[in-house]
Amino acid sequence: MTSAGNAAVFTIGCRLNQADAALICTRLEEQGWNIVRPEYEGRIDLMIVNTCTVTGTAASKSRAAVRRFRRKHPECCIVVTGCSVEIENSDWIREEAADLILTNPEKKNIADLIIKHLEHKSISTGRKFSLEQPVEVFKEKAAGHFPFKSRAFLKVQEGCNNFCSYCIVPYARGPERSRDWEEVVSDFKQFLADGFEEIVLTGVNICAYNDNGRTLTDLLRTLSALPGNFRIRLSSTEPHPNNMELLEVMRDNPKICRFLHLSLQHGTDEILKSMNRKYTAAEFAAFIEAAREAVPGIHIGTDIIVGYPGESVELFEQGLKFIREMAFANIHIFTFSPREGTPAAKLKDRVDGRECDRRRACLSTLAADMKRGFIESQLGKELPVIFERKNQEGSFYGWSDNYINVICDDPTVHKNTITTVLAEETLPDGSIYAKLV
Repeated sequence: MTSAGNAAVFTIGCRLNQADAALICTRLEEQGWNIVRPEYEGRIDLMIVNTCTVTGTAASKSRAAVRRFRRKHPECCIVVTGCSVEIENSDWIREEAADLILTNPEKKNIADLIIKHLEHKSISTGRKFSLEQPVEVFKEKAAGHFPFKSRAFLKVQEGCNNFCSYCIVPYARGPERSRDWEEVVSDFKQFLADGFEEIVLTGVNICAYNDNGRTLTDLLRTLSALPGNFRIRLSSTEPHPNNMELLEVMRDNPKICRFLHLSLQHGTDEILKSMNRKYTAAEFAAFIEAAREAVPGIHIGTDIIVGYPGESVELFEQGLKFIREMAFANIHIFTFSPREGTPAAKLKDRVDGRECDRRRACLSTLAADMKRGFIESQLGKELPVIFERKNQEGSFYGWSDNYINVICDDPTVHKNTITTVLAEETLPDGSIYAKLV
């Protein structure tokens, strides 16, 4: 087998992993690999599985994916990388499911490491190695290719210093560090030149971006001032009082999407303190109020954990009341998953599994009601939309800047271009039917 062939990248997890996947695709293409989709039915010579370990379920999905690809493509060279490798490296080695195991810092050099492996290792033996020397990922050009995507993900930051009690990510991604300012701006311009009209700034904690005193808000001002018809979307941000300037920048720069994903995790101060979150419920509410005042029509999503140790019925009900008051547009709901090595994994007073299921169902019902309310609030309004695909009936599907799924059947729609529509009615699947303005 030579270094050229069909290669696929299968990614599990967050938008930061999506950005990493694009970087991997770029490195492989530079070495002559032809990138195909993971579900490709033909021959796949190389499969990269970009893993996640934020929850036990994500880690299990990562392992299941490797086993599935091994069954379907028995002669394929399978490489695993990502956060699961960082946390569960010995488990991956013991399972012998992959041919090569690479850590997060090694992603930038992944193509060279694969060639080295193929030249000196026998794929059929199942032998593998893991290089442990850390490499600074932000001192090298890192713009990636997104061959099957309509938006680009631009990593601006890596790592986290918050160490929330339940979270394994700081152990998997390392301490906070920011990408070089000039490289970020250069990569952003390259994405614009490639034709992307939506670019997502991503990282573990993008609000921590700081390159020699230049912060995320400085970066947003610089990027939004660039010429062209495009929009910037932020991945998860922190609702800390120190981040209020971010709302001012969003208010003053219409190229920044009316979208914030603010991880609440719980609606009571007691649980927030146990989680080692850096704000109170009142501070979170104040941030939400300021965001809606600064950016009308903003989509505010969140993450909530149910069944965190010590969450009594009373605390759950208090948290539910707070969540209802926040009127989120979208909620990602997680049942507490103890991750070995985190402080929360040692906590007593666990919530019974059936009770966790009940609370999750209760929260899911509320989340659906709030989502429907937000969507209905946008009826009769003009929305900027990027249509990404067309179905067999001729209808176009896309996303508004405030993250509403929009459907339009006008044949003059242009894909992957910002288009203004008028929201006319809600559909049963939670999308909006709209007409061109």
